Parts: sequence; C-alpha cells; structure tokens
Amino acid sequence: MRKPPPLQRRPARATPRSLERLPRIVYDCTALTVLSVNVNKIAVLRNSRGGHDPDVVTAARVCLDAGAHGITVHPRPDARHIRADDVYALAELTRRYDVEFNLEGNPFAPPRAGYPGFHALCAETHPAQATLVPDGDGQLTSDHGFDFVRDLDALRTQVADLKALGCRVSLFADAGADIAAAAASGADRIELYTGPYAEAFAAGTPGLQLEAFANTARDAASHGLGINAGHDLSEANLGRFLRDVPAVLEVSIGHALISEALYAGLDVTVKRYLAVIDGR
Repeated sequence: MRKPPPLQRRPARATPRSLERLPRIVYDCTALTVLSVNVNKIAVLRNSRGGHDPDVVTAARVCLDAGAHGITVHPRPDARHIRADDVYALAELTRRYDVEFNLEGNPFAPPRAGYPGFHALCAETHPAQATLVPDGDGQLTSDHGFDFVRDLDALRTQVADLKALGCRVSLFADAGADIAAAAASGADRIELYTGPYAEAFAAGTPGLQLEAFANTARDAASHGLGINAGHDLSEANLGRFLRDVPAVLEVSIGHALISEALYAGLDVTVKRYLAVIDGR
C-alpha cells in the first residue's frame, strides 16, 4: 500500500487565527471572508461502502493545499458520517497546517457508544471554533437556528464551558433571530443558516431573503458578534450573498462544494470558491 505524502505546512497567509487579532471595526462590508470546507460528505461516501476510502484526512489535505483556510466537520451522535476518530485525525491535520478547525454539533445531545459528546470532543481536540447547532438525530441536515430567548440560560452554560477550553464559540442562527439574546449568551459569533436564501436564489427571488440576512448581520455586528454563514451555499449563489450581506467573516461549505468536485475535482473546485470570495 502506497504511503500518503507527508503533511506540508502552507506558506503564511490570512487565516482565521490572524483575523482574531484584528479589531472589531473590521466588521463591515470590506471584511475578509475565509473559506472552511466541510468534509462530512466524504465520510458519507466512505461509510456507504465501509473501509477507509475515500479518506477524509486526504480530502481535507487536498482542500488545504488548494488554499482553503480551514476545515469544518459536524459529527452526529449516530455517526452517520464523521466519526470521533475522524475528529481526532482532522484536529491533528489542521494543527500541522496551522489553520482553523471548526467543530459543529449539538451540545445538548447526550453521549452514546462511539460518540463521547460534543463538549468531550472539544475538550480532547481544542478546535479553534466550536459551532453550536440545535439539530436532532431525526434531521437529515441542520435546518434551523436556536431560539435564543428560550435557550439562553442553557446556552450561557455551554458557551462558558467551551470558551474555558479556548474555543471561539459560534451559534447557528436564523435570519431575524433575537440577536440581543444571542449576544447575552457570551458567544463570539453567529453562523447564519443560509438555507432559505439558497432556496430563494434557486427560485430567482433572493431579494427579500438577502435583505433579512443583511439586517441580521448588521444587528449582530452592532452587538459585537462576528458573522459566519453556511448551509446550501454554492459556487453559483455565494458571490451574491457576500456582496449583499455585510461583515461575513467565514463561510463553511460542504454539500455543494463536494458535489461540484465530483465533476471538476476537489483542488479546482476549492480554487473556484476562493475566486468567488476574492471577486465578490
């Protein structure tokens, strides 16, 4: 069996860690947006057959070598795609490349066999960013943000525990969410759930959704929160979103990027997304 190539450290460039040292006044329409590639779908394909191929770490390495600024995964308790061992391996990879590791998950889902729990995974791997998402086992994919008023007390505890580990904490949020309550949780950022925008874009009517997301982003910035975005963003709709929604610091993209890579290749597709971000 051929041994995989050794890990390489990429040349220094603007990364999410360097962005953290910038003052909050960068949260405007000129904010630098970074790309974190979600490799969940690689694990879906691997798990459908069993074994180790395609290899999640190798795919993540290709994305980073192509210029991606970080890697995102969302392990779920039922291990339908990313497993705990993938989280440990990707944490090591991103440390060696000195890029952001963004770990997503439901902090309220209890541990079970093969899944130690979201907080335990964060405690073991120390991701640069922990993104909290209110999804359950029955959901095919994440499809809504938190009710920040209802969940505020519980989120305060989770946010404080994760920040004590050194994680930047982001909360999944719908357009129009109560941003004051989100800020009261102590979180550092919100991640805008962009599914409704993607649907409106596909239908040719993105205007109202873009207005709602732009207003929510401005509200978040006014409360001192950074803005991330993700879900169903694609090469086709990403540029319009970034042009109309101010202050987006990070996009995490998985399903569309991996789907497009089946035709064009992973390296080429990552570079195309970076070109969209640069040319917005």
